[in-house]
Amino acid sequence: MEKFFKLKEHNTKVSIEVMAGITTFMTMAYILIVNPRTLSAAGMDWGAVFTATALASSAGTLMMALLANYPFAMAPGMGLNAFFAYVVAAQYGWQTALLAVFVEGVIFILLSLVNVREAIFDAVPKNIKYAVSVGIGIFICFVGLQTSGIVVGNSATLVDLRPQPLSDIRVVLTLIGFIITSALVVKKIKGSLLWGILATYLIGLICQLAGLYQVNPDAGFYSLIPSGIVQLPPSIAGYNLFSAFSSGSFSALNILDFLIVMFAFLFVDIFDTIGTLIGVSSKANMLDKNGKLPKIKEALLSDAVGTIVGAVLGTSTVTTYVESAAGVAEGGRTGLTALVTAGLFLVALFFSPIFSVIPSFATAPALIVVGVYMISSVTKINFDDFTEAAPAFLAIVIMPLTYNISWGLVFSILSYCIIKLITGRHKEINLVMIIISALFLLKLFLG
Repeated sequence: MEKFFKLKEHNTKVSIEVMAGITTFMTMAYILIVNPRTLSAAGMDWGAVFTATALASSAGTLMMALLANYPFAMAPGMGLNAFFAYVVAAQYGWQTALLAVFVEGVIFILLSLVNVREAIFDAVPKNIKYAVSVGIGIFICFVGLQTSGIVVGNSATLVDLRPQPLSDIRVVLTLIGFIITSALVVKKIKGSLLWGILATYLIGLICQLAGLYQVNPDAGFYSLIPSGIVQLPPSIAGYNLFSAFSSGSFSALNILDFLIVMFAFLFVDIFDTIGTLIGVSSKANMLDKNGKLPKIKEALLSDAVGTIVGAVLGTSTVTTYVESAAGVAEGGRTGLTALVTAGLFLVALFFSPIFSVIPSFATAPALIVVGVYMISSVTKINFDDFTEAAPAFLAIVIMPLTYNISWGLVFSILSYCIIKLITGRHKEINLVMIIISALFLLKLFLG
């Protein structure tokens, strides 16, 4: 382990990395339930998507561990799976959506091999990189507040505090979990985020047994008692790329429509992945003195391979997960963290009844605490220079408010180039940033 993952060089050890890997998995295990639920709306089989999700997540994360030696985990991206199911599959069928994801993955590999994606990563200014870390921190905290039911929708103000929040047992359990997790962090307990998740779940289980937590799936109150322990993985037969080809689903496919769909996947995934890598790696102090991430090519290749594997098996675009920040917060610094997470996705294939009962109110406190960890990068941003501060600020606020990491990058980079240009500081803009800005403008005009 020491020789392969260089643990001493990264000032870590096996026990820390293992705990970090478990924590990362626990905070993102929800995707094993949410992704099949989302893609089943496109006519795909829930069980087949569950298996494809676990296998693709494990494959992509394993590549990240072995190729790049980074503690980043991958899984089918939230948002991208909704676009897959409710937009593309609804209009063209899930078969076409899978093919678009596959082609996107192939293009990703080509872009990674010729260093295009690496050049984009390196071209982003340091202050924006720090801001992305802060934006992701607020974003991931917002996800925790939303999934726990503390923050709800409002037709007038878009978001609001749940009316009478303490009347909802899930909100109460989330707040208790946050206090427990925070106390564990203060006491410097190793694995505090993981222990916080488990403690919150156990308290919730006690509440269910005591009748305080009433099971009502229609209202989002799912049983916390596993229906079993071991279960064989469902088959992916009939709902993967091979079956799509064998069924002749692409005989009437319009090439222009297909290209539009494929490039939509491509655009979102490129900047979503880069944004996540920037944010998590900057918080983990993995960037060098020039703001570059060593082995960025290997990290991006892993992401591309995960996407291709996912498409072949039968799931939407696989991307680097922002929940990787939870493992980094636990001290994960090497690929051993990712290796543990990848292994747990395989284990989950056979123990799905257990993993499926971990509720959102148990993982939400960890996400909120991770937000606290990541927002500290705001102190590294140069707010004395407004040409740096304004773009950084846009990255911070746009990400949570649009529920999208890539849009934060779009507005941040565009404003950076425009402000530098009109204030006579155009020499500080590199060629890659100019090209990216032109593409962003085209995207904003064309939609």
